[in-house]
Amino acid sequence: EGEGEGGGSLLASALAAASLTSPFFFWGTSMVAMKFEAVHTTPLFLGSMRLIPAGAALLLWSKVFAGEERRKVDIVPRTGEEWAKIAAFALVDGTCFQGFLAEGIQRTGAGLGSIIIDSQPISVAIMAAAFLGERVSAKTAFGLAVGVLGLATLELPTEFWGVGAGGDPISAAGEGGDLTGEVFMLLAAQSMAVGTILVRWVCKTIDPVVATGWHMILGGLPLLAAALATEPELAQRLEGLGGADLALLSYITLLGGAASYGIFFVNANKGNLTKLSSLTFLTPVFACIFGNLLLKETFNTSQVAGATITLLGILLVTVEPPKPKAE
Repeated sequence: EGEGEGGGSLLASALAAASLTSPFFFWGTSMVAMKFEAVHTTPLFLGSMRLIPAGAALLLWSKVFAGEERRKVDIVPRTGEEWAKIAAFALVDGTCFQGFLAEGIQRTGAGLGSIIIDSQPISVAIMAAAFLGERVSAKTAFGLAVGVLGLATLELPTEFWGVGAGGDPISAAGEGGDLTGEVFMLLAAQSMAVGTILVRWVCKTIDPVVATGWHMILGGLPLLAAALATEPELAQRLEGLGGADLALLSYITLLGGAASYGIFFVNANKGNLTKLSSLTFLTPVFACIFGNLLLKETFNTSQVAGATITLLGILLVTVEPPKPKAE
């Protein structure tokens, strides 16, 4: 009987770990899917597709397909204050994050841009300590630094650490030292970090699944409007979409959007935000692994080392040493 209980406990722990890390798996693999779809759609439209239908799908699941207790939850906020909270959440974590990301990713290298966006757990740790009273230990701070070092090793080309062909150090910025892309990516990272902190305030009076669903819908509408107004090639590209494109867009929407954001913000409403946010470091690891498998991207020694260092950083942040037993 003891062995059966132990096996059940182990399975429950494994399922809990899988649920906790699933958003970062889906976000990482969605990045691969988005690389396929980038040439068939447009940046702002793709950003809106990660939000609007995903938010609607999350609310539909909550009211129709979820368990009995979940279906009892009203999916329509009742007061002006609740709508105002969701609107603020939507502006920061939806419109600003996806908008800055869509603009920044076009203006900066993929490696450096990913490091900037995925280093936002540091901002979360600082804000969680300042506004929520979370304690950041020396081990946690060291783990965050190790995680960022791992991202740098994973995502920057090996030439970045040396010199260019002419003997000059390789520049992190674009031509002419233009840092516009880096600024946009930094703003995107801070938007996501602020959104992660805001969820505690929003969900004091609103169900986290309901808040997440509506903030995705409201946050995506300005992106869709901007796409229709500023991306004239959109209509022609949409006409050429095939079955494979629709399947990938469904994956990006349902798993990279609805499931990921739903699970992430439900978890963000409880527990330690710094530890949860540090799992964001897993996103580029999954993206590199599946980029190698599906896009035939090179996975070299430095990337393996970077992934290993990143995982070490996550362990330093999330795993607590066993407490000595009282005698």
